[in-house]
Amino acid sequence: MMARDIPNVFAGKVITIDGPAGSGKSTTARLLAQRLGFEYLDTGATYRVVALLGKRHNTALSDDKQVDELLTHFDVHFEFRDGVNHVFLNDEDVTTQIRTPEIDKLVSPVAAHAGIREFLVAWQQERAKAGNVVLEGRDTSTVVCPDADVKIYLNASLDKRAHRRLVEYESRGDAQSMDAIRTDIVRRDHADTQRTVGPLRCAADSVVVDTSNLTIEEQVERVYQMSLARLTSQATSSSKEE
Repeated sequence: MMARDIPNVFAGKVITIDGPAGSGKSTTARLLAQRLGFEYLDTGATYRVVALLGKRHNTALSDDKQVDELLTHFDVHFEFRDGVNHVFLNDEDVTTQIRTPEIDKLVSPVAAHAGIREFLVAWQQERAKAGNVVLEGRDTSTVVCPDADVKIYLNASLDKRAHRRLVEYESRGDAQSMDAIRTDIVRRDHADTQRTVGPLRCAADSVVVDTSNLTIEEQVERVYQMSLARLTSQATSSSKEE
């Protein structure tokens, strides 16, 4: 899906897409960014990179000095190649390594760590401030970019989300049972919504989309049209005030 003629109301805007695991936010955000010719920022990937770093350095999250030392090794950039958003850590492609079941389990305590969140939120905000960006994650609408021009919240049934994750694992040759995936999603949902810092929640001014019965193409189109409607309404209101 290539960028094409885009209405002027999108110029310089910030769009955030939040939601739980398996809601389709990563694929939707990536394809929407392509369609708009925007930068795509996967905030969840940054926490996964820190989880991978912590595993490699055997970091104890309870030790502030170890965490501070760990974050000095955080040097991340993204490159879009062949339809895949590649994640690089110190020029090492870790795209596959941060999407394993092991990292799935390690990332929740990393994301709940106040010091790590403060560091990564600042990093994410710096990259979003120029606009023309689609961010996705769990707190992009509420913490990272609370003043985003468009806020989207995606959700789906537990069964649909588990099935999507199963297909994702199978595509990488990583065999997992549906029961195990469902259990892990429930665990992550609880951890994400109950953590003290930056919990997953739907912002009051977010547009909510249930993706349970939507194809990826339908999700992207619906989010695009909702974003266009929101930005057009904002532009109209602004012109009237002037």
